[in-house]
Amino acid sequence: MADGPELITVGQLARRVGLTAKALRHYDRVGLLAPAAVDPDTGYRLYSAQQVEPARLVRLLRSVDVPLDQVRACLAQSGDDAAVREVLIQHRRRLQARLDRIRGDLHRIDHLIEDGVTTAMTDQDEQHPSGPKADERRTAIDLFNGVWRLLEKEDRSVEDDDRMLHMAHASRYHWGEVGAPVNLSRGEWQCSRVYSVLGRAEPALHHARRGLEICQAHGIADFDLAFAYESLARAHAVAGDKDQARTWTEQALAAAEDIAEDEDRELVLSDLESIPAQPRFW
Repeated sequence: MADGPELITVGQLARRVGLTAKALRHYDRVGLLAPAAVDPDTGYRLYSAQQVEPARLVRLLRSVDVPLDQVRACLAQSGDDAAVREVLIQHRRRLQARLDRIRGDLHRIDHLIEDGVTTAMTDQDEQHPSGPKADERRTAIDLFNGVWRLLEKEDRSVEDDDRMLHMAHASRYHWGEVGAPVNLSRGEWQCSRVYSVLGRAEPALHHARRGLEICQAHGIADFDLAFAYESLARAHAVAGDKDQARTWTEQALAAAEDIAEDEDRELVLSDLESIPAQPRFW
């Protein structure tokens, strides 16, 4: 092979950047990170020193499951931190939507467990008594679930965001007319979550505080109290107040220890991990 820049083997590159040789060979096959040269006699892949930083970027992005096409886009704009940051922001939004989808599924499963599958399969007119209050309760539930579906959507438009926000407030209004205190606290939690997702700290904090006040005034504990603390931690994180975010996270963790169901406790803990720029506490 002709003289030129020093080349390193796939194993040497793997050790320097924290990837496996198998992963590097895979990234070559999919056209993500091709070697600088291939030894014609042995078929060994050889990499240049200039490929160390791109390989490290690949490792970092793939460590948080950024899709390969997005990793490829970042490599094409090598050195552009703003472009990489935007990719990470969009990826985080997709992951948050998936988490919200899971949480929404768990919420609906709880209703199925509580009400029974047979009841859920019954015609809506047979399930619910007629009358203004029954209709208003049904509207509150439908709006609440509609907000979940929009939170779960990975490619929401500005119009979707507006609809999601108005539906959250409308659901909370109807719960205020026909719901129990626990419904009110959950309505406030949902309003706070929507504002946090939209990056609007002040109203997120307002609704988080109202949710906690309702829990405290009516002795609501367990799952709902832990999530009231979680909403305050999230809203403070959105506001950029890391100290308060940490304080309320610790409150949520303490409340989570008293949650009766293991699945509910795990849900709180996973939600806490999704708070922006949160350190791990456990």
